[in-house]
Amino acid sequence: MKRKDPQRDDLNRDGLPTLADLEKRYEDMIGFTPPRIAKRLKLGMSVAPEVVAAIEDWRITALKPDALDQKTVQLMAFAILLTQTSEAATNHARAAIKAGASLEELHAAAAIAALFRGVAAFNLAGEVLSGLFPDKA
Repeated sequence: MKRKDPQRDDLNRDGLPTLADLEKRYEDMIGFTPPRIAKRLKLGMSVAPEVVAAIEDWRITALKPDALDQKTVQLMAFAILLTQTSEAATNHARAAIKAGASLEELHAAAAIAALFRGVAAFNLAGEVLSGLFPDKA
C-alpha cells in the first residue's frame, strides 16, 4: 500500500512512516517510547509495515482532534484507561502533565473513572499519580 502525500516528510520511499518516525510520535506525546510499544512497532514494521502504519496513523488522528486540546484529550485517555485498569494509564497521565494538566485535574479524572469502574480504577490512579508526583505522596 503506497501513500502519496507530498506535504509529509516523515514517509519512506514506500510512502510509509519509518520506525523512527513512529517512535518519535510517542516521544513527542509522552517523552519516550514505552518498551512494550517499541517492541510492537519494531516487530510490526518488519512483518507488516502497512498495518502498523495504518494503526499508528489512526491512533495519532484520534489523539489529536481539532475540537479538543491535548490536555483534555490526555485526561480523557487517562480516565478511560483507568476504567480498563490498563498500565497505559501511566503513559497518558504523563502526556496530560506534558500538556499542562495538574495533579488535581488528573485526580478529578480518576474520580470519574472510579465512578464507572470502582475502587480498582482509583487504586491504579493512586499508584500512577504517586509515582508521577512523589512529593505529594
